[in-house]
Amino acid sequence: MQMTTEENNPAAETEQGAAPEAGGGENISEPDAAESAAAAEVAEAEDPRRKADEYYAALQRLKAEFDNFRKRTRKEKEDIAKYGAEQLVLKLLPVMDNLGRALEASAQTRDFDSLCQGVDMICRQLGKVLEDEGVVPIEAVGRPFDPNLHEALLREESDQEENTVLAELEKGYYLKGKVVRPSRVKVSS
Repeated sequence: MQMTTEENNPAAETEQGAAPEAGGGENISEPDAAESAAAAEVAEAEDPRRKADEYYAALQRLKAEFDNFRKRTRKEKEDIAKYGAEQLVLKLLPVMDNLGRALEASAQTRDFDSLCQGVDMICRQLGKVLEDEGVVPIEAVGRPFDPNLHEALLREESDQEENTVLAELEKGYYLKGKVVRPSRVKVSS
């Protein structure tokens, strides 16, 4: 049996594609290739896990920010409800002061005309404060009865057209266009 030169010659094996074990060639041995492939798979598996962790951390921060926002807005709403009338109260305090002065003056002088004049001035002052806040009276007398604006307390025979407001027993008011108190009225039948 004769051996061919390819079977005897180790250099022939190198030419056919088998990688040499030593010598710093460019080809990687099969165990090294398997290890690098496994490392690449681990890196790929860890990359989505790392991204998921980043997304989760961002979500946690966003949730905390939203909770803080919700708490802050709730506190602001509570403060508005608690102190919202402060400006109105500050405008009403001078009216209260004037009423107190009118009562003191009436007790000392017993001048009915001066008292009436003072109360009239205070009433106009109060009306101005309310008007500045958007409170306006509902016009009722002589107008057709409107259940959205009026509350009929009495009906009376009259030469006026039926369901016409004859008298206003208690004035009604709008607050910025909304009826806050309907006028209590006497209506023709």
